[in-house]
This record gives sequence, C-alpha cells and structure tokens, in this order.
Amino acid sequence: MKSGLLLVNLGTPDAPTTPAVRRYLAEFLSDPRVIDINPVGRWLLLHAIILRTRPKKSAEAYRKVWTERGSPLLFHSQDLAQNVAERLGPGWHVELGMRYGSPSLPDALARLEAAAVERIVVFPLYPQYASSSTGSTLERLYALAAERPVVPALGVVGDCYDAPGFLDAVTAVANDELAGFGADHVLFSFHGLPERQVKATDFGDERCLSSATCCDAMTPDNRSCYRAQSFATARGLAARMGLAADGWTVGFQSRLGRTPWIKPYTDELLITLAQRGVRRLAVLCPSFVADCLETLEEIGMRARESFIGAGGEDLLAIPCVNSHPLWVDLVADLARRALPPAV
Repeated sequence: MKSGLLLVNLGTPDAPTTPAVRRYLAEFLSDPRVIDINPVGRWLLLHAIILRTRPKKSAEAYRKVWTERGSPLLFHSQDLAQNVAERLGPGWHVELGMRYGSPSLPDALARLEAAAVERIVVFPLYPQYASSSTGSTLERLYALAAERPVVPALGVVGDCYDAPGFLDAVTAVANDELAGFGADHVLFSFHGLPERQVKATDFGDERCLSSATCCDAMTPDNRSCYRAQSFATARGLAARMGLAADGWTVGFQSRLGRTPWIKPYTDELLITLAQRGVRRLAVLCPSFVADCLETLEEIGMRARESFIGAGGEDLLAIPCVNSHPLWVDLVADLARRALPPAV
C-alpha cells in the first residue's frame, strides 16, 4: 500500500505579467476566507478597485524576483517536495499543490489517485494557523475529497509554529547568514492579518488584542490565534539564537486596505528602529517556509531601502528554510506521524 503526501503552499502567478497576476489575484482574493466581507462588497472591492490597479504594480514586483527557474515560491516548494520524497522512500508518493494557481489542488489530488495512493497526508506549509491560509486550504481539500467516488483517508499535519525541528531549521539558516553580517538587532517579520480575523479565533471572553501582553504566552484561549503563535515562534527562535531581550522585535507586514491589521507594523518598525540607533538589522520571516515576493521584494528590497533611508546602515533579509535538510527531515517526520490508519 503506497502512502501519499500532499504539500500545499499558497500559490503564485504563472508569469510576472499583468494578465497572469490578474488571474492569480482574482482567484486568491475571491476566497471569502481571505477577504471576509459580504459577497457583494467583496466583488465590488475586487473588480472595481483591486483588479484595476494592483496587477500591474504586482507584476513589476514579481519581475524583480523572477528567475530562470521561474517563481521562487514555486521552485523552492518543488525542491522541498523532491527532497522529502527522497527522505520518505519508495513507499510514498509526494505531490505539490497550490491553494491558488498552478499546480492546482484538483490536479495534485488526481495525480495521487493515479498513483494508487490509498492514504493521504495533507501538509499545509504555513507554520502558524490562519483561517485565510490553513483554514482555506483544508476547506478546499475536504470539498475536493468529498467529490470522489471513493473518498480517500486524509491525515493532516497541524501547525508547526513551535515544533523544535522547524525552529532548529530557521535558526540554522539564520546563524549561517548572520555569521558575517554583524547585526545589532533582529526583526521577526510575520505576514499580517486583519484584526477581525484574529479575534474570530479567540476562545476566551473577548480578551483578544485587549492588551499589549495578550500574546505573551500560549493559553487554551489563544491556542489558534495567529498573532499568539507568531510571538511564540519568535520567542523560540530568539532563545535558540541567544538574543538578548532587547535585541529582537516582532512585526507584521503586507497589510492591505484601511481596516486595522495586527500590530506592530513592520514598515513602521523599520523607521523606529533606525531612529533608535539600530544600524545593522537582520530580518527573518518565519511565517514563510519558501522565499517569495513578500520575503525577496517586500523585505529584501523595499524594506531595506526604507531602513537605510531612515538612517540605518544595512538590512539583511535572512532566507527562508526552503529545502534546508533540517526542514526536510521535519516535514518527512511529521508526514509519517500524521498518516491515517489503513481502512
């Protein structure tokens, strides 16, 4: 009996062109878990505003990071899938699927079915839980699986935000990069979310975001809170990297629109840190496991320019874990543990 592993990342345009980016954004931002407003409002926002202006600007950004191998997020994810398949051995069939764009989830499931896989482990490649990423991925996969005449047995790898193997892999990459840089501060920059989406995952008595310390520890109430999980990731990394309490900061990037997003904002922190006297800043993006537009262009280019413009000397964007051996080992190990029992 062959087992299957489906690695899922968010997605990427097929090309760094305006039409390709428009198609990708149309699919991505049509997801009600991503833009969680009423359907009419979402349609108007998407088609009357976003798709009229953003594709051209985003395509220009994608062209800055596109390589001979294509999209960095895609080829780094493909490398991970290949290396994990080698770790797992011939008893496993590994496929990569994207929640939006190509390779699509329906196509990935079809390939697993064609390989006569009877049990499938789904691994959403998002270390911290969010309804708009992990939640959306699982909702779509459950619906696709339910459409099949024989519904496959599915196992799911949960959030790995504090998994020792994940933290060890990020630390290993960071230490290699930091060895010759001489950073005097480290910024852990996570992808942002609207505050309303974080509050929706709170299991307490509406205490979410009610104080500056609400994410200082993981509790039963905030166990699924993206912001709390992000801070837990940062604490774990700071401890492994031996950072002093005042030697690191957490921020959230990539906010969109006028509604409040979780704070503090990375773009504002860059200015604050430079004005505070930080000269050599290292930035890690531990909500991403594969380098992509948000890590390479937003942090590696725009954030660096902003920091230096505010008085900083240099900014080093630390690569993601991509297909680092420690990360490959963890993915393979978690897949084995999540394998559902034979039926």
